[in-house]
Amino acid sequence: MSLLDIKQHMMQVRMTTLASLCGLFKVDADTVRCMLSHWIRKGKIRQCMKTPSCGSKCFKCPVASVEMYEWVC
Repeated sequence: MSLLDIKQHMMQVRMTTLASLCGLFKVDADTVRCMLSHWIRKGKIRQCMKTPSCGSKCFKCPVASVEMYEWVC
């Protein structure tokens, strides 16, 4: 996985979850976050948090499934 791999994937899908990126590149969440931070600093990607579909406040959903990233350029 490289910064260019992340950029190309994000340009294609426009928005994805952290869990999806971890599965695609077969790396842990901290590694993906570190790589994404480069593009966030450059203003190319922004982090979003989606709300769980159930609408409750139990916080039982894994963080990686609600942590989303969007390509903004």
